[in-house]
Amino acid sequence: MIRSAPIAPAIALAAALAALAPGGAARAAQLSFDGDWAEQGLLRLRTNEYAPRGDSLGVVSEGTVSILYRRLGAAMGGARMAAWDWEVTESVPPTDLRVKGGDDRNLAIYFVLATPEAADALRDAPLRRLMGAEGVRLLIYTWGGPEDARGTSFPSPYFDGKGQTVVMEPAGTGRASARVDLRADLDRAFEGAFPVLLGVAVSADADDTDSRVEAVISNLTLE
Repeated sequence: MIRSAPIAPAIALAAALAALAPGGAARAAQLSFDGDWAEQGLLRLRTNEYAPRGDSLGVVSEGTVSILYRRLGAAMGGARMAAWDWEVTESVPPTDLRVKGGDDRNLAIYFVLATPEAADALRDAPLRRLMGAEGVRLLIYTWGGPEDARGTSFPSPYFDGKGQTVVMEPAGTGRASARVDLRADLDRAFEGAFPVLLGVAVSADADDTDSRVEAVISNLTLE
Protein backbone atom coordinates (compact mmCIF):
# COMPACT_ATOMS: atom_id res chain seq x y z
CA MET A 1 0.00 0.00 0.00
CA ILE A 2 1.35 3.42 -0.87
CA ARG A 3 2.78 5.62 1.84
CA SER A 4 3.36 9.36 1.68
CA ALA A 5 6.96 10.37 0.97
CA PRO A 6 8.72 13.45 -0.41
CA ILE A 7 8.82 13.65 -4.20
CA ALA A 8 12.27 13.44 -5.73
CA PRO A 9 13.54 16.96 -6.53
CA ALA A 10 14.37 16.05 -10.12
CA ILE A 11 10.83 14.75 -10.72
CA ALA A 12 9.29 17.84 -9.16
CA LEU A 13 11.44 20.13 -11.28
CA ALA A 14 10.69 18.23 -14.47
CA ALA A 15 6.96 18.35 -13.78
CA ALA A 16 7.02 22.07 -13.11
CA LEU A 17 9.03 22.82 -16.24
CA ALA A 18 6.80 20.59 -18.36
CA ALA A 19 3.76 22.54 -17.21
CA LEU A 20 5.12 25.77 -18.60
CA ALA A 21 5.54 26.67 -22.25
CA PRO A 22 7.11 29.88 -23.61
CA GLY A 23 5.17 32.91 -22.48
CA GLY A 24 3.75 31.04 -19.46
CA ALA A 25 1.12 29.03 -21.38
CA ALA A 26 0.44 25.53 -20.07
CA ARG A 27 1.37 22.45 -22.09
CA ALA A 28 1.02 18.74 -21.50
CA ALA A 29 2.62 17.35 -18.33
CA GLN A 30 2.27 13.70 -17.32
CA LEU A 31 1.83 13.09 -13.60
CA SER A 32 3.96 10.31 -12.16
CA PHE A 33 2.42 7.89 -9.67
CA ASP A 34 5.11 8.19 -7.02
CA GLY A 35 5.62 9.07 -3.37
CA ASP A 36 3.95 12.44 -3.79
CA TRP A 37 0.51 10.80 -3.49
CA ALA A 38 -1.02 10.27 -0.02
CA GLU A 39 -3.87 7.94 0.89
CA GLN A 40 -6.90 9.07 2.86
CA GLY A 41 -9.21 6.48 4.40
CA LEU A 42 -12.88 7.23 4.96
CA LEU A 43 -15.08 6.71 8.02
CA ARG A 44 -12.82 4.07 9.60
CA LEU A 45 -13.41 1.72 6.69
CA ARG A 46 -10.64 -0.54 5.43
CA THR A 47 -8.59 1.09 2.73
CA ASN A 48 -7.78 0.10 -0.84
CA GLU A 49 -4.50 -1.30 -2.10
CA TYR A 50 -2.54 0.94 -4.48
CA ALA A 51 0.45 -0.12 -6.56
CA PRO A 52 2.24 2.92 -8.04
CA ARG A 53 4.44 2.15 -11.03
CA GLY A 54 5.52 5.54 -12.34
CA ASP A 55 3.26 6.08 -15.34
CA SER A 56 0.51 3.77 -13.99
CA LEU A 57 -1.36 3.01 -10.78
CA GLY A 58 -2.81 -0.40 -9.93
CA VAL A 59 -5.88 -0.30 -7.67
CA VAL A 60 -7.57 -3.12 -5.76
CA SER A 61 -10.72 -2.45 -3.72
CA GLU A 62 -12.11 -5.49 -1.93
CA GLY A 63 -15.12 -4.33 0.05
CA THR A 64 -13.10 -1.19 0.79
CA VAL A 65 -12.96 2.51 -0.08
CA SER A 66 -10.28 5.19 0.11
CA ILE A 67 -8.84 8.10 -1.85
CA LEU A 68 -5.30 8.75 -3.03
CA TYR A 69 -4.49 12.47 -3.35
CA ARG A 70 -1.72 14.52 -4.94
CA ARG A 71 -1.25 18.24 -4.42
CA LEU A 72 -0.19 20.25 -7.46
CA GLY A 73 2.23 23.13 -7.47
CA ALA A 74 1.34 26.56 -8.79
CA ALA A 75 2.96 25.76 -12.16
CA MET A 76 0.20 23.23 -12.89
CA GLY A 77 -2.64 25.28 -11.44
CA GLY A 78 -3.70 26.65 -14.81
CA ALA A 79 -4.35 23.29 -16.50
CA ARG A 80 -7.49 23.29 -18.64
CA MET A 81 -7.55 19.74 -20.01
CA ALA A 82 -6.84 16.26 -18.65
CA ALA A 83 -6.40 12.86 -20.26
CA TRP A 84 -5.76 9.33 -19.04
CA ASP A 85 -6.11 5.64 -19.85
CA TRP A 86 -7.91 3.24 -17.52
CA GLU A 87 -8.73 -0.45 -17.44
CA VAL A 88 -11.03 -2.49 -15.20
CA THR A 89 -10.58 -6.27 -14.97
CA GLU A 90 -12.93 -6.85 -12.00
CA SER A 91 -16.00 -4.66 -11.51
CA VAL A 92 -18.58 -3.68 -8.93
CA PRO A 93 -22.22 -4.17 -10.03
CA PRO A 94 -24.15 -1.18 -11.38
CA THR A 95 -25.25 1.20 -8.62
CA ASP A 96 -27.11 4.49 -8.45
CA LEU A 97 -24.35 7.08 -8.21
CA ARG A 98 -26.86 9.70 -7.09
CA VAL A 99 -27.56 7.86 -3.82
CA LYS A 100 -25.29 8.47 -0.84
CA GLY A 101 -24.20 5.24 0.78
CA GLY A 102 -25.12 3.01 -2.15
CA ASP A 103 -22.92 4.40 -4.89
CA ASP A 104 -20.03 1.97 -5.39
CA ARG A 105 -17.93 2.61 -8.49
CA ASN A 106 -14.85 1.05 -10.01
CA LEU A 107 -12.80 4.21 -10.29
CA ALA A 108 -13.16 7.93 -9.87
CA ILE A 109 -10.69 10.69 -10.71
CA TYR A 110 -11.22 13.92 -8.79
CA PHE A 111 -9.98 17.33 -9.91
CA VAL A 112 -9.94 19.83 -7.03
CA LEU A 113 -10.41 23.42 -8.21
CA ALA A 114 -10.52 26.68 -6.29
CA THR A 115 -10.92 30.41 -6.59
CA PRO A 116 -7.59 32.28 -6.68
CA GLU A 117 -8.20 33.53 -3.14
CA ALA A 118 -8.95 30.05 -1.80
CA ALA A 119 -6.00 28.58 -3.68
CA ASP A 120 -3.58 30.93 -1.94
CA ALA A 121 -4.87 29.87 1.46
CA LEU A 122 -5.43 26.15 0.81
CA ARG A 123 -2.70 24.96 -1.55
CA ASP A 124 -1.01 22.86 1.15
CA ALA A 125 -4.22 21.74 2.88
CA PRO A 126 -5.08 18.01 3.13
CA LEU A 127 -7.87 16.67 0.94
CA ARG A 128 -10.24 16.19 3.87
CA ARG A 129 -10.14 19.94 4.55
CA LEU A 130 -10.51 20.86 0.87
CA MET A 131 -13.67 18.76 0.48
CA GLY A 132 -15.63 21.10 2.74
CA ALA A 133 -13.86 24.38 2.13
CA GLU A 134 -15.46 27.52 0.77
CA GLY A 135 -14.12 28.51 -2.63
CA VAL A 136 -13.41 24.89 -3.64
CA ARG A 137 -15.23 22.64 -6.13
CA LEU A 138 -14.65 19.05 -7.30
CA LEU A 139 -15.11 17.51 -10.75
CA ILE A 140 -15.41 13.72 -10.37
CA TYR A 141 -15.00 11.60 -13.51
CA THR A 142 -16.34 8.13 -12.79
CA TRP A 143 -16.35 4.56 -14.09
CA GLY A 144 -19.53 3.06 -12.60
CA GLY A 145 -23.30 3.11 -12.58
CA PRO A 146 -25.80 1.58 -15.04
CA GLU A 147 -25.37 1.57 -18.82
CA ASP A 148 -27.77 4.46 -19.34
CA ALA A 149 -25.73 6.67 -17.02
CA ARG A 150 -22.85 6.97 -19.51
CA GLY A 151 -22.28 10.61 -20.43
CA THR A 152 -24.53 12.01 -17.71
CA SER A 153 -23.49 14.68 -15.23
CA PHE A 154 -25.12 15.47 -11.87
CA PRO A 155 -24.31 16.78 -8.39
CA SER A 156 -22.48 14.30 -6.19
CA PRO A 157 -24.54 13.17 -3.18
CA TYR A 158 -21.54 14.27 -1.08
CA PHE A 159 -19.79 17.64 -0.60
CA ASP A 160 -22.95 19.75 -0.06
CA GLY A 161 -23.35 20.68 -3.72
CA LYS A 162 -19.65 21.40 -4.24
CA GLY A 163 -18.96 18.24 -6.26
CA GLN A 164 -20.12 17.27 -9.76
CA THR A 165 -20.08 13.64 -10.98
CA VAL A 166 -19.47 12.98 -14.68
CA VAL A 167 -20.04 9.33 -15.71
CA MET A 168 -17.48 8.31 -18.31
CA GLU A 169 -18.02 4.52 -18.34
CA PRO A 170 -20.75 2.33 -16.78
CA ALA A 171 -19.97 -0.52 -14.38
CA GLY A 172 -18.28 -3.46 -16.06
CA THR A 173 -14.86 -4.48 -17.27
CA GLY A 174 -12.94 -3.09 -20.20
CA ARG A 175 -10.35 -0.57 -21.29
CA ALA A 176 -10.84 3.05 -22.35
CA SER A 177 -9.09 6.35 -22.91
CA ALA A 178 -10.50 9.62 -21.61
CA ARG A 179 -9.89 13.27 -22.44
CA VAL A 180 -11.87 15.94 -20.62
CA ASP A 181 -12.22 19.71 -20.81
CA LEU A 182 -12.02 20.76 -17.17
CA ARG A 183 -12.91 24.37 -17.88
CA ALA A 184 -16.00 23.54 -19.93
CA ASP A 185 -17.26 21.04 -17.35
CA LEU A 186 -16.54 23.50 -14.55
CA ASP A 187 -18.49 26.23 -16.31
CA ARG A 188 -21.47 23.93 -16.88
CA ALA A 189 -21.57 22.68 -13.31
CA PHE A 190 -20.57 25.75 -11.31
CA GLU A 191 -20.60 28.74 -13.70
CA GLY A 192 -16.82 29.08 -13.53
CA ALA A 193 -15.07 31.20 -10.88
CA PHE A 194 -12.88 28.25 -9.75
CA PRO A 195 -9.99 28.40 -12.22
CA VAL A 196 -7.07 27.14 -10.10
CA LEU A 197 -6.36 23.39 -10.05
CA LEU A 198 -5.11 22.48 -6.55
CA GLY A 199 -4.82 18.71 -6.85
CA VAL A 200 -5.89 15.38 -8.31
CA ALA A 201 -7.26 12.32 -6.51
CA VAL A 202 -8.03 8.71 -7.42
CA SER A 203 -10.49 6.43 -5.63
CA ALA A 204 -12.17 3.04 -5.89
CA ASP A 205 -15.28 2.15 -3.87
CA ALA A 206 -16.62 -1.36 -3.27
CA ASP A 207 -17.74 -1.27 0.37
CA ASP A 208 -21.52 -0.95 -0.08
CA THR A 209 -21.84 -3.97 -2.38
CA ASP A 210 -19.01 -5.87 -0.67
CA SER A 211 -17.59 -6.56 -4.11
CA ARG A 212 -14.15 -6.34 -5.70
CA VAL A 213 -12.49 -3.91 -8.07
CA GLU A 214 -9.22 -4.52 -9.85
CA ALA A 215 -8.15 -1.71 -12.15
CA VAL A 216 -5.28 0.36 -13.54
CA ILE A 217 -5.00 4.07 -14.37
CA SER A 218 -2.14 5.18 -16.59
CA ASN A 219 -0.80 8.13 -18.58
CA LEU A 220 -2.54 10.77 -16.46
CA THR A 221 -1.75 14.04 -18.21
CA LEU A 222 -2.63 17.69 -17.63
CA GLU A 223 -2.39 20.51 -20.14
